[in-house]
Amino acid sequence: MSPLYEAGLEAIRWLQENYPQLDTALAVVSQFGRFEFFLAIVPLIYWCIHKRFGKHLAYLLALSNLTNSVLKHAFRQPRPFWLDESVGLATETSYGIPSNHVQTAAALYPFLVYWMRRRWVWLVAAFAILLMALSRIYLGVHFPHDAAGGLLIGLVVLGGYLIWLHFFQDTFRNRILGQRLLVVLAVPLVFALIYGLIRLLTGAATMNVTWSEFIPVAERTAVDDVTSGLAMLLGMGIGFILEATRIHFVVDGSLLKRAARYLLGIAVTIAIWRGLALILPEDPLWLALPLRFIRYWLASMWVAYYAPAVFIWLRLAEASPEPEVQLTISNGSIMRG
Repeated sequence: MSPLYEAGLEAIRWLQENYPQLDTALAVVSQFGRFEFFLAIVPLIYWCIHKRFGKHLAYLLALSNLTNSVLKHAFRQPRPFWLDESVGLATETSYGIPSNHVQTAAALYPFLVYWMRRRWVWLVAAFAILLMALSRIYLGVHFPHDAAGGLLIGLVVLGGYLIWLHFFQDTFRNRILGQRLLVVLAVPLVFALIYGLIRLLTGAATMNVTWSEFIPVAERTAVDDVTSGLAMLLGMGIGFILEATRIHFVVDGSLLKRAARYLLGIAVTIAIWRGLALILPEDPLWLALPLRFIRYWLASMWVAYYAPAVFIWLRLAEASPEPEVQLTISNGSIMRG
């Protein structure tokens, strides 16, 4: 065992032995980093609270998740409880570094600070990220360096997204529909090409390790997660663009209407995401992966585009008369503003 892994295991054992009273609290904290939590919260923001913030949050989450899935499969590193089952207070099937819980927190919580522009929120965000990292280490599902890697990658993803917002968003929004659709199609395509190149260079997983029993499931999980990530990124990208050009709903409305929106929207989301999973086959792989892609793509399109359209049709929401891109004529030429 490498010194890095041994040191990490020692740190986990020390935490668990000296602070056993934290078991339940940190297990709860860890739940706030799961995909299911964000599946419940992000659509709520987008449909009912703040449309623009929810849209950015959803796309940033999809971008971070896909980046994490690709890197996990590239590094193929173990989790602590794979090396010492006694430290495993929770279980996961995917590879270790980088920690997706910490990466998601590092990408989304500072973005919340950026959006709110309140200095005190920095302290809350930093504390929440550190607490998430502590929970994953304490539960024995990540080494300290897994959490550090997640923190670094999350900040890089956030930095790249903020650069796009500041320097390229306005230009992108004022492009014609076809050009914008090509861009959102190109993003997951580039990820797919990078992932394919990584798989080609790294080859099959090495089974000559003490934790080889976990590898087959981790390999399948990695492929599933990348497939899901590509589908969500594509679905969110297309859905948000179509909503902005054809639907442009507004989140205003009574509390009753907003609650009805959310309950209807999340029920259909779960029906697509989990309902189809119960009836679609998981094998063989050549059939399961395309079906998984379609399932996640449909769920993402529903959240981003079809749900707002249904809300307006059912009069649970109103459509704004002002599209996101407006055309004006100046000096005989058409300008977008």
